[in-house]
Amino acid sequence: MNIIYSHQHTLHQTAGLVVNGQPFVVEEIPQRLKTILSAVISAGLGAVIEPVDYGLAPILAVHDPDYIAFLQDCYPLGQAFYKDDRPLLPETYSTRRPQRKTSHPIGRLGYYSFSTGTPILAGTWQAAYWSAQCALTAAQITSHNQGTAYALCRPPGHHAGKDYYGGFCYLNNAAIAARSLLGRVAILDIDYHHGNGTQEIFYDDPNVLYCSIHADPDQEYPYFWGGAEERGTGDGIGSNFNLPLAVGAGDDEYMQALEACLEVIVRHNPDYLVLSLGFDILLDDPAGGFKISSDGLHSIAERISRLTHAGLPTLIIQEGGYLIETLGTSAAGFLQFYQ
Repeated sequence: MNIIYSHQHTLHQTAGLVVNGQPFVVEEIPQRLKTILSAVISAGLGAVIEPVDYGLAPILAVHDPDYIAFLQDCYPLGQAFYKDDRPLLPETYSTRRPQRKTSHPIGRLGYYSFSTGTPILAGTWQAAYWSAQCALTAAQITSHNQGTAYALCRPPGHHAGKDYYGGFCYLNNAAIAARSLLGRVAILDIDYHHGNGTQEIFYDDPNVLYCSIHADPDQEYPYFWGGAEERGTGDGIGSNFNLPLAVGAGDDEYMQALEACLEVIVRHNPDYLVLSLGFDILLDDPAGGFKISSDGLHSIAERISRLTHAGLPTLIIQEGGYLIETLGTSAAGFLQFYQ
């Protein structure tokens, strides 16, 4: 297995943030990836390589140019406006029914963001850019028949849409990787939260199937996306498949949903599988609510990996997972099935 990792993720320094004199707790911290990296190295799961820089073109194939320009320059503009180095968070939200876009640096935050817990910091753009390059490098490795590739992406990506960010996500790594592949693609998202950004990006695309198992949006974030009735639009009708589960779902319920997802993927007949991998499905994850055991996680990994071992080229994109104490063990235990 090829493991793609960039130290640039540490530039998005979310640990120990202070906003308005108060601690601003964000579960998505640099220690997540450091813990996973250490575990996969110790387990001897494969070579760790630096990402190749593929530039902005594959990012712009997914994201709106104005949005990318915003991510690149919003922090320095906000810094100049506030005259300090505070984390940038919206003060108002447009709810996407505005009369106009604004050029004001603080107003732009509220236009492009949809949630409160996703700060923009001095190193956010660079970290997000290299996270996307990790995903692109994994896609290229997989497309050249060099085996399964695991992109250790941070920040994660599946909540980022064409021109919005939220849920700790700024660039949609899985979508950027999928768009770079030639052929039919299936994206299987097993993060605890629905990948609303990935769904939106491919909602009218019949060549990219998006399948997601996640917490019921009537019970969990991101609330406004993720219903079973969301099936796609236009030529993409039938290419979106959501399986929301009740908070508290355990191993048995999850495996039933997974079997249903895998049937849909096989019918799609993809050339590639992109796995958006979230360990926040596990019991006691601070951002989760399922009761998936470590044995259950191994069953999930073994079942999905059958597609890979049957000849479906697979790349794995790291999404969520916030229980630092067991995160490394969980990652190594999952990835061993791809050896």
